[in-house]
Amino acid sequence: MSSDTTTNTIQQYQDVVTQCKDLFVKKASDYGTSWRVLRPISIVDQIYIKAWRIRQIQEKGEQKIADSIESEFIGIVNYGIIALIQLAMGDSEEIELSAEQAKAAYEKYSGEVEALMMQKNHDYGEAWRDMSQPSFVDLILVKLLRIKQILANDGHTQVSEGIDANFTDIVNYGIFALIKIGEAKG
Repeated sequence: MSSDTTTNTIQQYQDVVTQCKDLFVKKASDYGTSWRVLRPISIVDQIYIKAWRIRQIQEKGEQKIADSIESEFIGIVNYGIIALIQLAMGDSEEIELSAEQAKAAYEKYSGEVEALMMQKNHDYGEAWRDMSQPSFVDLILVKLLRIKQILANDGHTQVSEGIDANFTDIVNYGIFALIKIGEAKG
């Protein structure tokens, strides 16, 4: 992996995260942090709906609702970050966060996700660049099914990564898909 490729990836990655965060902050202004009432399974279902819709559009080759595939991936990224925030905050009674608290939490967890991406990118040599959009969707769906199974096992795993690692991967797959969508637009 060349230094130019790494620099380009970091810039593209951060640009996508900024786009997603901007929408997150605007929605927090409109709705507050109502998402704080969501349990992990509800977040899984929200992401599942978005990923399944993308898959249906990919398979059918048409869509009837105007929301773009790109907007669905942004939703996947944002719900993934929400999941990480929720896991960290636990069953706290604190539902309403200030806009600044919500933004700071988003930046904290998106930063942690980016750090992991950089480590994996080093080891895997940016293999994601050769992956297709349908593969990202399928991998997101697999991760969601894994999370459902872990939740059914009361959050316990024997040898596998936990819920947070799966949500982190989902966020990264969503960001990679958005980078590739942006590149296709040219």
